[in-house]
Amino acid sequence: MPVLMYHAVAADPDDATRALSVTPRAFTEQMAAIADRGLTPVGTAELAAAWRSGRPLPKRPVLITFDDGYEGVHRHALPVLAGHGFPATLFVSTGWLRGPYDTGGALDTMLDWDQVRELAAAGVEIGGHSHTHPQLDQLDEERLRFELIHCKEIVADQLGTAPASFAYPYGYSDRRVRRAVRETGYAQALAVGNGLARRAQGPYALRRVTVRRSTGPDEFARLIEGRAIARTFARDRALTKGYAVLRGTRRVRGRVLGTGA
Repeated sequence: MPVLMYHAVAADPDDATRALSVTPRAFTEQMAAIADRGLTPVGTAELAAAWRSGRPLPKRPVLITFDDGYEGVHRHALPVLAGHGFPATLFVSTGWLRGPYDTGGALDTMLDWDQVRELAAAGVEIGGHSHTHPQLDQLDEERLRFELIHCKEIVADQLGTAPASFAYPYGYSDRRVRRAVRETGYAQALAVGNGLARRAQGPYALRRVTVRRSTGPDEFARLIEGRAIARTFARDRALTKGYAVLRGTRRVRGRVLGTGA
């Protein structure tokens, strides 16, 4: 099934988020396309629970997700989602959100905690996305655990419920990171991969497809119908494989030098 990965929904985003943003109009049209084609949006926890138990999912399921916590998810996306009755999942980097835990590293205008609570009250699942949005596979064990646990604790403190789902910043993970996510208490986690999610991927490595500013109506139709995914993201996959080798080399070098980075 397709798992859509959004970031900012904004008419005039900052340069740092522009490529991975969509305009409010495009988002409205994309949600209409999902409705017109008879797809059924589900939540992340619902998907993982169904695949764990073997229970059937609704007809033609699709999962709508947002990363980081940009303000436009509340301003622009929520009214559209509510209008269709669509569930979605928002993965927040707690150190980027406006409020008492803000570390100042955000790339654009972010949600504040009142808005996150309003999203949760409207039925949007709130998941974790680390505290400061680092490349988790490059961190030593202490920093890795801090990023996972601090994010979970802040969300639980602010919302009254601990997040059950997690998304890896930049989509990067390895066996050590996935084990830490599981041991921290997250029940499932999403990567990127730019491929369809499948039960065989396991609950801690489910793939998503990227929706960005350059995604036109025809390409979006292919994404939600699961057509030509490999061809659409061929360049992305090649870059991902190359960068995975580079990250692995950096990690080994860091261990040799004793930095753990």
